[in-house]
Amino acid sequence: MTKQQKKYLNLGIKLAIIGLATWFIVSKVNNQQNLREFKTLLQSIDPWTVRATLAVVVVMMLMNWAIEVVKWKYLSRRIELISWWKAIRSVFCGLTWAIFTPNRIGEYGGRILLLKPRSRARGAIAMGVGLFAQLVLTSVFGSLSIAWFVATYLPTPDSVKFGVWLLAIIYAVAFVVLYFNVHWVDYLVGKFKFLRKIKPFFSILEDFTTRELLHVLLLSLLRFIIFTSQYVVLMLVFLPELPFVSMVLMIFILFFVQSAVPSLDIFDFSVRSFVASNLYSYITTQEIAVMAIVSCIWFVNLILPAIMGSVFVLNVNYVGGNKS
Repeated sequence: MTKQQKKYLNLGIKLAIIGLATWFIVSKVNNQQNLREFKTLLQSIDPWTVRATLAVVVVMMLMNWAIEVVKWKYLSRRIELISWWKAIRSVFCGLTWAIFTPNRIGEYGGRILLLKPRSRARGAIAMGVGLFAQLVLTSVFGSLSIAWFVATYLPTPDSVKFGVWLLAIIYAVAFVVLYFNVHWVDYLVGKFKFLRKIKPFFSILEDFTTRELLHVLLLSLLRFIIFTSQYVVLMLVFLPELPFVSMVLMIFILFFVQSAVPSLDIFDFSVRSFVASNLYSYITTQEIAVMAIVSCIWFVNLILPAIMGSVFVLNVNYVGGNKS
């Protein structure tokens, strides 16, 4: 392939990615009834309160992804030293890819493409550690919150409640143990013949110390606190009558279900809205308001970053001269 052909192919890929992202965003936002419900909900609140609240939620979104940039730079430092600007571009480019790929799998490709070709495979493994840290927190808080929900709101015998709590604790502990022994994955990959060709890429898992894994987990916890706080802020303003503890624990359940159900980011609002409306029906009759709040968070946390990331998509070289 000539240099000119590669140039046109690169341009075609970039335009295709941006085109897909734009089509998904426009089509879903236009058909998003819950966003229109949220606009109606805003009309019942003081305009200055609304502006301040939405500003806080957007600032939290920026803080959330800023921490992810810090985490990505930290995780990739053993593979390739990247600048802060490159780390920012990588994260937001991955977000654009993520919205039209199942279970955000495109986020891997979008992010690691800004690494050198020889670093990309190990970069994907390192990125996986960061995503696993986020999953650990979602699983721990979510499973324990589900046990609380069953014990509090569902008419079940004490023996069943005890069993649910026991399973939740075992599930949570198992995730924590696996995370701090992530090198086991490298060992397991070596046990399968058809995976042995890619085993060298997983060797990076042996390099992570307990202290480094704890550092990544703490950064993930900061992100977890921030996007939980986004829901809390909106619900305190628009649904102040909700009991605080129940409201927060149900947010954890929402995150857990969302992470467990395979979906596209762009369709995520359907899953979130359905789960949220059913969960919060136990503590409020304002189900439409709950669904509207969930859709607002979906738009701020996923759609806005994806739009921002589309700018960085144009700066990626998708067809180069070196093999990856």
